[in-house]
Amino acid sequence: MIEKADLLEAIAGKNRGIIATERDKQAIQVAIARLEDLNPTPRPVEAPHLLNGNWRLLYTTSNALLNFDRLPLCKLGQIYQCIRVQNKSVYNIAEIYGLPYLEGLVSVSAKFEPISDRRVNVKFERSIIGLQRLIAYDSPENFIQQIESGQKFSAIDTHLNSDKQQGWLDITYIDSNLRIGRGNEGSVFVLTKT
Repeated sequence: MIEKADLLEAIAGKNRGIIATERDKQAIQVAIARLEDLNPTPRPVEAPHLLNGNWRLLYTTSNALLNFDRLPLCKLGQIYQCIRVQNKSVYNIAEIYGLPYLEGLVSVSAKFEPISDRRVNVKFERSIIGLQRLIAYDSPENFIQQIESGQKFSAIDTHLNSDKQQGWLDITYIDSNLRIGRGNEGSVFVLTKT
């Protein structure tokens, strides 16, 4: 599909949006809109076989995520969004790098509830911020298994008030390996399945 290739080319080398210029952002928004118009899955929430799994962020306009790279001595590593359809859970995981042996991790887990054929409400339940070594982080999959088993971490491990910490996400495009979402704060997310 030409439009998909155009989008992937437009976001290539932009470090998830960190180094995208205003001109780049405009071109990327146009490429995203063109691809959304061709969504092969018009009811994404009803396609759990596509939605379920681990997704790696390719591009975003979310300052909340991109600002991690602007902290002193920090560089933003990979960002994952891992969706478990069977228990309506989502895990956002950002790897942070900086000084040797002080690699960090910022994670938020949430529950989601479908409210239309493309929108889900998201209620954030738990935040974990710590050093990868102290929480024995080696992959999103193993980390999620630890969370789901109820493990408490040697980190800032906080249960959130899900009534106050919530938002929504529209899934505007999904196929077997690419997903585009638009959030309640106006941010766009482009992810690839890992």
